[in-house]
Amino acid sequence: MTILLFFAFLSGIVTILSPCILPVLPIVLSGSIGGKRRPWGVIIGFVASFSAFTLMLSSLVRFLNIPPDSLRISAVILLVLFGVVMIVPRLRNQFELIASRMTSRGTGRTTSTGFTGGFLAGVSLGLVWTPCVGPIMASVISLAITQSVDGGSVLIILAYSLGTSIPMFIIMMGGRKVIKRFPALSKNPEKIQRVFGILMILVGLSIGFGLDRQFQGAVLRLFPEYGSGLTAFENTQAVKSLLDKRSKSPETQKSGENQFSWDDEPKNSKLGDYGMAPEIITEGPWFNTPGNKALSMEDLRGKVVLIDFWTYSCVNCVRTLPHLKAWHDAYKDEGLVIIGVHSPEFAFEANPKNVTKAMKDLNVSWPVVLDNDFLQWRAYQNRYWPAHFFIDAEGSIRYFQFGEGHYEESEEVIRKLLDEAGRIAGDKAEETVIYDYQSQTPEIYLGYGRTRGLQSDRALLKGSEADYSLEGYLKNGEWSLDGSWTFQREYIASAEDGALELQFHAKDVYLVIEPLGDVSRIELMVDGESVSDTSDVLNGQVLMKESRLYHLLSLQESGPHRLRLNIQGKVKLFAFTFG
Repeated sequence: MTILLFFAFLSGIVTILSPCILPVLPIVLSGSIGGKRRPWGVIIGFVASFSAFTLMLSSLVRFLNIPPDSLRISAVILLVLFGVVMIVPRLRNQFELIASRMTSRGTGRTTSTGFTGGFLAGVSLGLVWTPCVGPIMASVISLAITQSVDGGSVLIILAYSLGTSIPMFIIMMGGRKVIKRFPALSKNPEKIQRVFGILMILVGLSIGFGLDRQFQGAVLRLFPEYGSGLTAFENTQAVKSLLDKRSKSPETQKSGENQFSWDDEPKNSKLGDYGMAPEIITEGPWFNTPGNKALSMEDLRGKVVLIDFWTYSCVNCVRTLPHLKAWHDAYKDEGLVIIGVHSPEFAFEANPKNVTKAMKDLNVSWPVVLDNDFLQWRAYQNRYWPAHFFIDAEGSIRYFQFGEGHYEESEEVIRKLLDEAGRIAGDKAEETVIYDYQSQTPEIYLGYGRTRGLQSDRALLKGSEADYSLEGYLKNGEWSLDGSWTFQREYIASAEDGALELQFHAKDVYLVIEPLGDVSRIELMVDGESVSDTSDVLNGQVLMKESRLYHLLSLQESGPHRLRLNIQGKVKLFAFTFG
């Protein structure tokens, strides 16, 4: 348990950097103004609110028989009211007077400390805080939703909340120092109050109208990999084993009943036999089926089925959707059926209207069933968002995948199962997934640990020198090599003179380079022509003196181009980034 608490605490700290949190950061920043105790009020209100509602909200909604959105709407109203109070001086003075009376009972003080206002803001923040959860928080939330909360769940939530409160507190105190340091700010507290009031109203309205999700989606479309590694440190073997142990019921542990476990997760597209797939439980409404009618495993006999457990506010899930769309488009006529099982992570995600709108915004065109009571979730003994289960034409589970990534392996599983079923699979979909031709190319890591987009007529050889040849046709984000190269986990190293060609769509291109000798040189060409100078390039030559990020290209506008690096001598190349 100590290990899980430690990693939950770390996960809370890094959450502040995730794309899920960007829309509500103005609420955190509002703690930079007001009384000295306001930041403490925000922190205590947030920890209490987020912890309590994460563990009890689903049960509370069922017990009170209220709409799932009701508490979130209440938080939105509270945020808007806070904003109005901060804008209107008379309302602000009255609020501070009431707050000071509440906090000064028995103390004789009548000056507002800001604690009460901060506490209420923190409570509202906890209600609208929808973090990009990693495996640890996902396991706790799923246990809470299925009403299996124990003392360990409470401790993990508190550890996460306390971890989150640290960067929040630093942001608020840093904001206070900035205001004090600049006289133009410190002498105009009324104007600052109004600015934050307007921000609070805008945040409240954006959450109320779902614009925060659209903003998050726009960020992910522009920076597809943003935030993808924030919870990677949770994927250690020790954490995986402890989560599997916590998630198993006592009956399952005693009986030794087969349960999908992270420890037993298949690798490298190797098919196994994990028993017959559970029947599809159709308690919730269906979408994207003829007449929105329910599907059954009997209806799907002879088809290859991919069960995708997801939820629309889970960024980890959203990042898998372009891959699912590519597979759906490429293989639906060959016999692949994708079924999205929407198991809500937060209460507001249980509203069918919200799900319908999200599916439209996210371009989800395959069948989806709502699993608000987690019946399908429990039938698969699942504990993760996202989770994929691959079912063959006979109805047997042959492969499963927890979390993001491993998309090429997953597509290979689909192709193998279609082949077993006697279907003919066409060209691979994964080669064109993620980014269409007009999208800005995302960061590309070159080392074998996280490589993507390499096109080669031979298999990648890890840790050993091998000869590679350039490929003529490259799509956006694809690259190829010429000459002798060695692939290490974090970089590729040239053994002698060679070349690298990259197809990209961007305005600026950067590359992390480590020169391995005074005679090392890199000559650049774009679309067969020489390039303009940058701070790191002169007359088409990269000025390499040290290991760092080099600015290779600065074009007049963003667009599709072919970049060629002619390399002389030995260098290490780590990763391309684009702007």
